[in-house]
Parts: sequence; structure tokens; C-alpha cells
Amino acid sequence: MADEGSVRVDLWIWSVRLLKTRSQATAACRGGHVRVNDERAKPATPVKPGDEVRVRHEGRERIVVVKKVIRKRVGAPVAAECLVDNSPPPPPRGVLMPVARRERGAGRPTKRDRRELERLRALDQLAASRRAQD
Repeated sequence: MADEGSVRVDLWIWSVRLLKTRSQATAACRGGHVRVNDERAKPATPVKPGDEVRVRHEGRERIVVVKKVIRKRVGAPVAAECLVDNSPPPPPRGVLMPVARRERGAGRPTKRDRRELERLRALDQLAASRRAQD
């Protein structure tokens, strides 16, 4: 460790339960999905109290401020005391794009089916962006 008041970012992300496994945290750092104080973080980047950590996972960005550094995984109530969550709220479940369902045994979609699905998705995205502008 750099000093007693810091800990590796991948270890801290896993300890405060932002990601389920330490290997996921390490992979997120290597993939460029973790930023510490607006700088891309390697797995061994040290974090200390007051640092802002941004983690992008499963289409959502979590923005947290380090309140306390911990080196071991702890229970959820204790982990919540170690960070300040400034993340935007997740989108409501109804806003998420509906999954296209095919009849059982219908096989793979044809080229025509795929083009129709892409056209519908593009229209849905256009409508969503217009709603956001209003």
C-alpha cells in the first residue's frame, strides 16, 4: 500500500459491494470502466477518503465518494457507511426497452425480421430522445 490511509481501488470497490467479485472489479479497472478523481484507474490505483470513484457496470454509472477505506469485504450496512452515493437514480423498470419474444420453436429470426426489429428500436430511441428534450 502507498500509505496506511489508502487502499487499492479494485479491493475497495469489491469491499464496499459495488461489484460482486474482486475479479470483476479488477476487470472493470483494466477495461477502463473505473475512474478515480476523473482519471482512468488501474487496479492498483490507491484511493483515500475524499476521492470520487466512478464505476460503470451493466449500463449504469455509480458515482461514489470514499468516506472510509476498508480492506476486507464487510456486511452491507457497514459498507454503506464507507461511501457517499451520488449516483443518479436508476431508470424505472417500465422505461427499459421491452425484450422481443418469439414463439417457441419459431427458430432464428430471418433477415427481414431483424430489419423490422432494428426499425422498431430506432423509432423507440427517437421517441425517447424527443421525450427527454421536452
